[in-house]
Amino acid sequence: MLLLFDIDGTLLLRASREHADAVRAAVLEVFEVSVADVHVETAGRTDAAIARDLALAAGVPGAVVDEGSSALIEAACRHYDRLCPDDLTSFVAPGVPEMLAALSAEVDVMTTLTGNFAPIARRKLAAAGIGHHFHDGQGAYGSDHADRNALPAIARARAGRRACGRAYPRERTVVIGDTPLDIACARADGVAVIAIATGPFEAPSLAGADVVVHAADELPAAIRSLRAAAPPQPT
Repeated sequence: MLLLFDIDGTLLLRASREHADAVRAAVLEVFEVSVADVHVETAGRTDAAIARDLALAAGVPGAVVDEGSSALIEAACRHYDRLCPDDLTSFVAPGVPEMLAALSAEVDVMTTLTGNFAPIARRKLAAAGIGHHFHDGQGAYGSDHADRNALPAIARARAGRRACGRAYPRERTVVIGDTPLDIACARADGVAVIAIATGPFEAPSLAGADVVVHAADELPAAIRSLRAAAPPQPT
């Protein structure tokens, strides 16, 4: 199977302060507008979408925002590298290291599907001490596309090149996240989704998932149940 893990609210809890500061610093650097007092929705969204809304709210024309997208990614990643604490292990959600260790031997590819820009995601997971569980060159990130709904297909394409030379099958792919937008992106690509109620949304708000769990230690059993229900993979 291909497991696509969200990061914030799923693997890590309340580890986003420096990340948010880095994105705001990048908007200030690239577009020369302060967004210190601008508030936009962030849960489940990509860094690119968040940064765009911040800049637009501060009066930057949309065309200018689009032209500066590459510079903004570079600046945000550079600022996060500067701001990120060396040790984020205290922000790892309870049971996550044990869960990842249990699953790592059972699946073809275990990687991340996150709104974080890719270098930020890698830096964050490394500082949390769990980055080694995820395959290099895999997953999908906010630096790949501003629309989270586009990310599962990108992740399946990358995993498929590694595993079978074609996009990884939808029927054996599972998105794991903590927000309704995680569920929506899985549905947009026709893949299964497990929601975990460890982030800002309680279980009733996540009822659109195939399975809802309340803690990381429930994930292996949920994933095994979906694997058992999946059709055999073509040879």
